[in-house]
Parts: sequence; C-alpha cells; structure tokens
Amino acid sequence: MLKKIAFLILIAFHCAVFGQLKEVKLLSWNIKDFGKTKNSEELNDIAEIVRDTDVLAIQEVVAGYGGAQAVARLTEILNRKGAKWDYVISNPTNSPKYVTERYAIIWKTKDIKIKNRGRLISSLDSTIDREPFMLELYTQDKKIHLIDYHSRPYNKDPESEIKSLTQYAIDSLSTAPVIIAGDFNVDEKMPVFEPLKQSGYRPAITGQRTTLKWKCDGNDYLNYPIDNIFYSKGIEKIKGEAVDFIRFCHELEKARKLSDHLPVLLVFRLD
Repeated sequence: MLKKIAFLILIAFHCAVFGQLKEVKLLSWNIKDFGKTKNSEELNDIAEIVRDTDVLAIQEVVAGYGGAQAVARLTEILNRKGAKWDYVISNPTNSPKYVTERYAIIWKTKDIKIKNRGRLISSLDSTIDREPFMLELYTQDKKIHLIDYHSRPYNKDPESEIKSLTQYAIDSLSTAPVIIAGDFNVDEKMPVFEPLKQSGYRPAITGQRTTLKWKCDGNDYLNYPIDNIFYSKGIEKIKGEAVDFIRFCHELEKARKLSDHLPVLLVFRLD
C-alpha cells in the first residue's frame, strides 16, 4: 500500500512539474523613454516588476545612445535576482524624424530559446512608422512568432497601421502560433481589430485601462485601454491582466518615472 501511495505521489509530482514547464508568462510593456534617463533605482524597480515572467517585450527603447545600454543594464540586474536572462535589441526603426525607436525582448534562458536575433519587418516600413520587430521563440521545442509593436499616436491614424500589420500576420505567418504584443493606441473593442479576431486572434485583456493620468481623479489614476497582447490559434490563454504596480495615488508620481503605461501579462500554454 505504501509503495502504491509513493508511486502516485511521484506521478503527481511529475505531472505538476510538466504542467509548470508548459506555461509561459509573457509581459509586454511600453517603458517610456527607455534609455539613459533611467537610473539604477528605477531599473531595479522595473526588474522587480518583471522578474517573475519568462519573456519581456519592451516598446519605446531610445534609438540613440542610452537605449541599448539601458536594456543591457536591466538584464544584468535581472541576472542577479536568481535566474539567467538574455536579450535582443532591434535596429532603429525606419521612421519619420523624431519617431525612430528600438524594440527589445528579454527572456529567461532556462525554458525559452532562440535561433536568430530577430528582425524588423522591413516590408511594413512604408505603411507603419515604427515597423514591428519579430523574434522566433522556442519553448518545449515549439516555435512562436513574437511580434513587438508600437503604433503611431491615436490622433495620427494608428488604424491604418493595424490593418497593415493584421494583413501581414494573416498572410505571412501560418507556420507557427503568433503573438502580437504592444502599444496599439487603439482600444481592442474597436472595429479595426475585427479582421484579426475573425482570423482566430484573441486579446489578452478586455476593457482594462493601461495608461496613467498625470494626477489622480479621486482615487483613479488610469486613462485608456490601448496596450494589449493578441495571440493566435495554437495558443491557450491561462491568464491575462494589466499589471497594476501603482495601487495607491501617492505612488503615482514615482510610478510615472518608470513609465506612463502599465505592463500587460499573458500566461499561456501551446496547444
């Protein structure tokens, strides 16, 4: 009887471990002006917010001096917190003057692998101001196309960019599941996302505001629901949420030194 109980416990343990390995935590974050203006304390605060995730997709990395260095410094800090991380940084986007940025993706190397260093999707640079960055990730030897994207502002027709990106994702990325993470500057409820949804994509969050006000309105410091993660067929959502690292109005001023956006979390497994 004892042997049977021990055997069942062992099976349960292996199942639990297997289940844990199948879940991936992906965080997408527009970290405002991510570059040399972020000091060591602020980078450590960012690291504490993201440390329990497996993959971090960053938008708004400064294209000039300081952007790549900030990504490297953040990765170094994360490496001192108990897990091994690696990172890639995109080239500067082919953008109008004062719009150029970089993207960055940081990941834990234990369960996430890559086979190349990613690329900007140059075929979209004529229709998207900050053409997206795509990296192929591998988990449990299965590939995922991860697209990191920052749209143009809400008053400069981000909808036309989203249409272009949607068409690219539907037409060109059918060999593996796809995740599109970023700041869309459009609420996912708007009609522009219908073609993406009709092709099988789903948003990680719905109706959750992700940008920060300058000052609290009563106890309310959140503005617009414009950051999200869209995931294709082949991906099973376990959890999605906007990660509120502020909580209290008296923390708003300090929080805005990190970013004027909340990160968005998608916990998923591959089908």
